[in-house]
Amino acid sequence: MVEMGMTDKQFNGFVRFLLDALKEAKEEKEDDKKDEKISKIIDNLQKTLED
Repeated sequence: MVEMGMTDKQFNGFVRFLLDALKEAKEEKEDDKKDEKISKIIDNLQKTLED
């Protein structure tokens, strides 16, 4: 099986995306919306690991 890695630029882009999503969730005032955003981040990370 051939594994494909990502370039440094791709990894940096991924980290920027994740950081932006986490900052947005942190700034959310309503607990329900904050929990929803964090759950979405977790789901996206899980899907990334499964790919």
